[in-house]
Amino acid sequence: MKTSVVLTLLCIFFISCKDPKKEGAEVPKEDTATVENTTGDAVKSTIDITPISHATMVLNWGEKIIYVDPVGGAVAFEGQPKPDVILLTDIHGDHFNMETLRAVTADGTGIIAPKAVAEKIDEELQQLVTVLDNGNTTQIQGLDNLSFEAIPMYNLREEALKFHPKGRGNGYVLDDGNQRVYISGDTEDIPEMRALENIDIAFVCMNLPYTMPVKSAASAVVDFKPNKVFPYHYRGTEGLSDVGLFKTLIMKSSVANEVEVVQLDWYPAQ
Repeated sequence: MKTSVVLTLLCIFFISCKDPKKEGAEVPKEDTATVENTTGDAVKSTIDITPISHATMVLNWGEKIIYVDPVGGAVAFEGQPKPDVILLTDIHGDHFNMETLRAVTADGTGIIAPKAVAEKIDEELQQLVTVLDNGNTTQIQGLDNLSFEAIPMYNLREEALKFHPKGRGNGYVLDDGNQRVYISGDTEDIPEMRALENIDIAFVCMNLPYTMPVKSAASAVVDFKPNKVFPYHYRGTEGLSDVGLFKTLIMKSSVANEVEVVQLDWYPAQ
């Protein structure tokens, strides 16, 4: 009798300790990823992806180095090559840090930013900045085969409108003629995201209360069907979003055979 009671209590304990938010399967995490575009045996374009943390990453695209939202100080980029171009998406501290920007910028580095971010950059770096408004496209000298298009990023839910108003920040589509990469920035599942076409790689945010729920992110991905989607920027006020659920939703959707979910380790200490 005592044994039965103890076993029952242990079962209740373990069930209660399960995280009710974790609805999806566990997703293996990788430190880096390489994505190639090939025709036959010929490699036309190669992108090496290194997550730094949260929204910050380094892309090595055909030996051209792109930093996205560098924060964390110089120490976060130890061992990384200096950037040819830096993309900034928004004014918030997890996307823009002047001390870090100053530390990682090298001679010849170009900086692309929306106006709201450009206005916060020190005068000493202003000559490196290209201001890019939503819907516009630019190129950086020395990277003439690579274009940068600013995609809107903003909130839709009434309770979240204060976080990211339309027009202030940029998502980006990068295109070298062989691969198209979408970086969402802080956004919800906006029409501009759902309308994207021919995206090879997508970095899609999903954290509350600042961006969007996992189910909204998955719904948008089903609409624009990137070849590979990397969940990123998924830490919110209540911890990490359930990227396992995100993958499960994609795997159960109509695009299950078209979209691959790749999970990088954006939060190695967690």
